[in-house]
Amino acid sequence: MKARDLDKKFDSGESIVKYLDTAKARRPEQEQKRVNVDFPIWMIQSLDREAKRLGVPRQSLIKVLIAQHLEATRV
Repeated sequence: MKARDLDKKFDSGESIVKYLDTAKARRPEQEQKRVNVDFPIWMIQSLDREAKRLGVPRQSLIKVLIAQHLEATRV
């Protein structure tokens, strides 16, 4: 299928998933890398309280807070 035909199907609202090889799909600049960070106990307790209040895991909260800060400081 040519790219313009795929674009037409997508633009018309048709699902194009069946035309994609999702096994090879990648999200540029979204690859994950594990890092270890040591936090003081008071900070972990605060993160846990906020995560519980929001109903999200601690790790998700940390990612969101860091992303918000980086976005706010982007020049």
